[in-house]
Amino acid sequence: MQNNTVEEGKTMAIISYLWWIGFIIAFISNNSKKNAFTSFHIRQSVGLLLLNFVTGFAYKFGFGLLGFLLLAATFVLWGIALIGAFNGEEKEVPVLGDKFQDWFKAIS
Repeated sequence: MQNNTVEEGKTMAIISYLWWIGFIIAFISNNSKKNAFTSFHIRQSVGLLLLNFVTGFAYKFGFGLLGFLLLAATFVLWGIALIGAFNGEEKEVPVLGDKFQDWFKAIS
């Protein structure tokens, strides 16, 4: 990816990881001026947000320790993705990152 594209999209890529409101802001901003780097991170972000919702639901409704471990793993994946955005890398999160890119390819 061109360095110019990364620098232009880096701020919105980082913002996309700031919970639902950050995702919405980045999504709307990226719709007005498309940036491939930002789009990549928006897809990773929506996948992590949905994963967080599912694992939080599992934790709250009876999976106890397993649910907690899944939430902790989701937090670690979020950290990896956020660090990648800060570093200007299109680094997929381990295990599910390639699936997020495929499942949410219609986003941005």
